[in-house]
Amino acid sequence: MKKNEMKITDLYSLEHTMAKPLLEEYEYPWEVLPHIGEFIRELGESLPKSEYANPTEGIWIHKTAKVAPTAGIIGPVVIGPAAEIRHCAFIRGKVLVGANAVVGNSSELKNVILFDNVQVPHYNYVGDSVLGYKAHMGAGSITSNVKSDKTLVKVHAADGDIETGLKKFGAMVGDQVEVGCGSVLNPGTVVGKNANIYPLSSVRCCVDADSIYKKQGEVAQKEAR
Repeated sequence: MKKNEMKITDLYSLEHTMAKPLLEEYEYPWEVLPHIGEFIRELGESLPKSEYANPTEGIWIHKTAKVAPTAGIIGPVVIGPAAEIRHCAFIRGKVLVGANAVVGNSSELKNVILFDNVQVPHYNYVGDSVLGYKAHMGAGSITSNVKSDKTLVKVHAADGDIETGLKKFGAMVGDQVEVGCGSVLNPGTVVGKNANIYPLSSVRCCVDADSIYKKQGEVAQKEAR
């Protein structure tokens, strides 16, 4: 994947998120990570009180959303229409959960934008990341958001590295991506639209749109239907 293939407009359909105004301000999706919390606070204050409950400061939950009583939520957080927050989910701040999204049992989110219809349904960790429309994380798959040597994260594009200036950066996952069970998306991973990641993968690169990641160095293009 080249640098000009991982811009916000290449990865995401912005009509499927309340974060559209934020994303439209930037070229690359990781550029929004330092601004998610502030945006959510401003968004929450603007939401209609007739549609959103505000049970405590910094938390806005649509009245059609289902939130398990065992879920833990720390603001700022916006949870959209018909979203489902299941048993023992942990949302620990700076999180936008889109319409019809699912945050499953024992899943944890931090500094994340989930577009509409995203599913992180079973034992997932997603931090400092953006997941596009209808993206799905298989059971136990996670984003790793800090390098083991604690250095700043680079994005390794096919035509050269991009310096992000970020210590914490998980993954930018495009629309309708399927991440297989037990996979790890390492810091700085970018996955293009409609790509599939094989189960138990450790992804340390950028994955082209409409491709199938089998293992490092083995990526196949999907056949046209």
